[in-house]
Amino acid sequence: MRSTGSASPGHRHGPAARRGAVSILALIGACLLFSTVTPAAHSDPVADTGFAIPFSGAPGYESVAPARITGPEQLNQPLGQDLAETIAGRIGLGSGDALTEQQYRDLSTGGGTGGDRGAAEVIGACVEILTNTVGRPVYSQVNGQSTPSVLASYGLYVNPDGLLESPANADAPTRQVNTLIAPGGYIGTWLRNNGAVHTLAALYRSAYTVQAAFGFAAQQISGSAQLVTNTKGGVSSEVGMSMAPPLWIVNFALIYVLNPALAAAMPASWAPIPPPVADAIEASPTGQVAFGDYASYFS
Repeated sequence: MRSTGSASPGHRHGPAARRGAVSILALIGACLLFSTVTPAAHSDPVADTGFAIPFSGAPGYESVAPARITGPEQLNQPLGQDLAETIAGRIGLGSGDALTEQQYRDLSTGGGTGGDRGAAEVIGACVEILTNTVGRPVYSQVNGQSTPSVLASYGLYVNPDGLLESPANADAPTRQVNTLIAPGGYIGTWLRNNGAVHTLAALYRSAYTVQAAFGFAAQQISGSAQLVTNTKGGVSSEVGMSMAPPLWIVNFALIYVLNPALAAAMPASWAPIPPPVADAIEASPTGQVAFGDYASYFS
């Protein structure tokens, strides 16, 4: 367990940090005020999950995201299709909003009108990282050997070169995809050009829009480590940014409209990163550490 009074490179303090937080909150307020999209009506009361704004996301949706694991048997377990459909409904999406099998096949292979294989590879890598649950290992080169890892509940993954990092790390496809999903970007243009305007409209009508503003804010104030502090019951712990409620919901919505079956493979619960590992990631100037040096903590 991590001390509630500890500071880390990924969590800035002092007047400058407070000014940054104020400006980020102002951005969120502007996004909420001027958005023409109505969030899903079936949001829930604010839940005490231990995450603070902006890491908690939009009030009313926090309980939709995964809760902390209560037993080792839950570690890295996927949602399953039934729970995925329930969550989709709670954020304003349904199976009819998703791409057809052919549309998904075209998008994921760089086909269709205006398709791009490089963009498709980034999208595919994102799905692989964010669904890195039991039965879906990621393979990386660790000490010269192809090594599987399953770390989704921690909000971490091992990149192809064997470095352990948050999926929100600047190096990760899951961070680089932001340019593809930005308004007017590749994915929106592809959807418009390939008969999926209804999918794009449904996404923007859902909780995706408001949660994306909170997710952007959270990433801007989290330094290279891109970890999140969760404090509940007087105990603080760290988890990777992808398991913070707004980022998890944004990623769930995006994957769901691509392919609901893939959204069902996302992690159902989050787990605290072992403190020595979190400390090492936060101390690293790149937010990365050699997985081979820390794999034993995840055995």
